[in-house]
Amino acid sequence: MAKRISVIVSQGQSSNPSKRRLEEEIIAGLMFEPGFDVTVTPHLYDLKADSTGMLAFKGISGDMIVCSWMFERAAHWILDRNHIAGHVGTTLLVNEDEEDEEEEEEELEEVEKQRVIEHRDIPNRRIYCFDLKTTNRSQDYIAEAKRILAELSVDVVSLGLGGAQMDTSATQRFEKPTNSTSLARDGSGLEPTSEVNEQIEATENSGTEEGNVTRIDERAPRRWYPVIDYSRCTNCLECIDFCLFGVYGVDRIDTILVEQPDNCRKGCPACSRVCPENAIIFPQHKTPVIAGSAELGTSLKIDLSQLFGAPDKGRSAVQVAADERDQQLAIAGREIVGMQGLDKRQPNHKRNRQRDALDHLVDQLDQLDL
Repeated sequence: MAKRISVIVSQGQSSNPSKRRLEEEIIAGLMFEPGFDVTVTPHLYDLKADSTGMLAFKGISGDMIVCSWMFERAAHWILDRNHIAGHVGTTLLVNEDEEDEEEEEEELEEVEKQRVIEHRDIPNRRIYCFDLKTTNRSQDYIAEAKRILAELSVDVVSLGLGGAQMDTSATQRFEKPTNSTSLARDGSGLEPTSEVNEQIEATENSGTEEGNVTRIDERAPRRWYPVIDYSRCTNCLECIDFCLFGVYGVDRIDTILVEQPDNCRKGCPACSRVCPENAIIFPQHKTPVIAGSAELGTSLKIDLSQLFGAPDKGRSAVQVAADERDQQLAIAGREIVGMQGLDKRQPNHKRNRQRDALDHLVDQLDQLDL
């Protein structure tokens, strides 16, 4: 049997004619190519866990290609938070600017840190994410999809990849979170429901089909919430200390997660500025590094204020984050807190130990704002 791959085309939030044209050209092009099953949905970021689109994606057991108007990291980790996990597939659709960034990052080595992803079981399949902002030529995306399909067809024979069923153990760590703000099983959080398989089956006839293309039409109002990149996250929990709107929580093994996404204040990216590993993504933010660009593959001991779009020269990213948080608190009718709660959270055994000369030296270096 010939190898097939599922392609998801996530439509843009706006009705921009040029965006719609590019989407339709990609869809039409793949219709005439063998081996592609295309699903067209509203914007991926706006879909909730119990939406028809997201449930349809959960029914895809093998490799997939995702085309969206977001950076690759953003699309990948949006799927991951909805229990659609897989290894990051490498694409050749890279902007020249991003290639330069990657070359620079290779020269900036840091001490290795434990990342959350190291403790997770990842299904034996690949997810390839195409950022539709990379080029306005539909043939570039179609050619890359064909290249990936050819590559996977070889892997099926040599490595046995591409057709594996999803390993549900990857989602078990999110079950039964321990903190008091745990979401009910209403589809707005990360907990899978016991009826997921039945709901996935129900989506099979919910779309309109044309050839090998399925269009899922559903209302998806615009949303704003953070997405965690677990390949960078070290579970320092600074974000849960900083956010005062109950967005973050922890699972049953005390791993950070976005537990109440719709509690997030629209337009506020403050928590991403205080994350020491640049692991928090707001896909719709105008600043690329916050929106999920490939910049900062490792954390850097530098002032990131300009990189993160600080409006005033001389203000650190943390100061900007504190101001943004105060603005949202004031809008919500709550007391502003300034820099309160911005002390770095440390594990208990480090928090309670006596500080030594090295600690004071590090503090002095930090104050230099190099």
